[in-house]
Amino acid sequence: MKSVRVTDYMATQLVTFKPTDTVFDAMHAFLTRKISGAPVVDDQGRLVGILSETDLMQVVIQDSYYNESVGIVGDFMKYPVDTVSADEDIYSLAQRFSTGHRHRFPVLRDGRLIGQISRRDVLRAAIDMVERKRQR
Repeated sequence: MKSVRVTDYMATQLVTFKPTDTVFDAMHAFLTRKISGAPVVDDQGRLVGILSETDLMQVVIQDSYYNESVGIVGDFMKYPVDTVSADEDIYSLAQRFSTGHRHRFPVLRDGRLIGQISRRDVLRAAIDMVERKRQR
């Protein structure tokens, strides 16, 4: 699988947020788009953070204590963010997934977000490799 690159299996149609987006809009997007996390980018497309359902739970907690559910993504996102290079091979990425608790990584090229790759994408790559070997 070393010849298979992250770019071969990453998702490129991503839901992203800006740090100035409201958390209310982010929550709505999470629910309607059925996502559990999303990259946060600046106006130049550079990754500045990541927002997850866990981060949004802090909004719920804040609302229960302070009766304030309004906030911006930049106040709740996590940073810095672990990322992968677009040219990383799937095998080394599988090793990173197996030793950590991450479910997905943002993919960068020249400092800009170009996609996202998940554990499921790596499994899909593995299945494709097995099927190709069987066809030989």
